[in-house]
Amino acid sequence: MSDKHHHGSCGGGHSCGSQSGCGCSEDAEATRREFLRQATTVTLGGLSLTILPGMATESSPAGPPARFGFLVDTNKCIGAGKCLSACRMENDVPDGYTRTWVERYVHFKDGTVQVDLLPETGVSELPIIEEDKVDRAYFVPKLCNQCDDAPCNQVCPVHASITSPEGVELVDTELCIGCAYCVQACPYGSRFMNPNTGSADKCNWCYHRIMRDESPACVEACPVDARVFGRLDDPESEISKRLSEVPIQVLKEHLGTHPKTVYVDLSHEVI
Repeated sequence: MSDKHHHGSCGGGHSCGSQSGCGCSEDAEATRREFLRQATTVTLGGLSLTILPGMATESSPAGPPARFGFLVDTNKCIGAGKCLSACRMENDVPDGYTRTWVERYVHFKDGTVQVDLLPETGVSELPIIEEDKVDRAYFVPKLCNQCDDAPCNQVCPVHASITSPEGVELVDTELCIGCAYCVQACPYGSRFMNPNTGSADKCNWCYHRIMRDESPACVEACPVDARVFGRLDDPESEISKRLSEVPIQVLKEHLGTHPKTVYVDLSHEVI
């Protein structure tokens, strides 16, 4: 709005905004309404951002959004447990709940398979097994699979389970009504009801970190690089190079959810 409208005279000889019946205030209000009508409101997680016409922000890049991927190498994981502690601290995960976990699979020579849940203190706290009875053993980290066809999104009655422009599955805690439908719908057991917030919770690849070009906390904490995160749309990224070199598998492929969390050397016994 120009200085003329603030301080000068309108066509009717009045100081604009100081006299009723001028008509300038009505014109200004109509202009304001049209300006706001063109505004766009973007909601991601618990954040609502209104982008006005002509407003430039870091959240509205000129190019297409990044495409992210997550690779887990079961050959490298040693069960250190550092990834679990890092996730809890970074995301304020309540005790008794987890956004990511690690399972130890032990294949005995008699054909039986034992699955143990790794504590955050690491492999030293797991039950001791007799090595001469073991055929093979390995660790399998698990987390949200960030499915392209996510069942959790399909059942949410208030659309609180959403997909970011980068393809990351998020929970809008402001919208979530705590019905837990998404928790029940997830075939991977990746969701839980957070007792502190009363809303659904899950791994989101540390969305707040990756939007700052940082790695998820679990990836940064892994001492053996068993977890690899990066941009799939960058052929020079580590994950792109790794994916071009090794065959990959996904959990429960038969469900057709098309996970973006993939595995190297995933045994068919893993569920």
